[in-house]
Amino acid sequence: MTTQLEQAWELAKQRFAAVGIDVEEALRQLDRLPVSMHCWQGDDVAGFENPEGSLTGGIQATGNYPGKARSASELRADLEQALSLIPGQNA
Repeated sequence: MTTQLEQAWELAKQRFAAVGIDVEEALRQLDRLPVSMHCWQGDDVAGFENPEGSLTGGIQATGNYPGKARSASELRADLEQALSLIPGQNA
């Protein structure tokens, strides 16, 4: 961490402590909490069987490009990118 970021982190911990919250303990508890990532959004938009299908619902964009994922490999790449940005162990 940079010095400025470390200072901001310490200040935030102090402010939470002032209202009775132990930030480090809260993070330890969160580290043990499993989080699920739903996958229905990726193909719910139109599926991959009809690539010319219109965007009818769900999440209209899934990745680093305009519109929906155009293939299962693009959707998997989106998932890998998301997991690389989400802290903690991803299985």
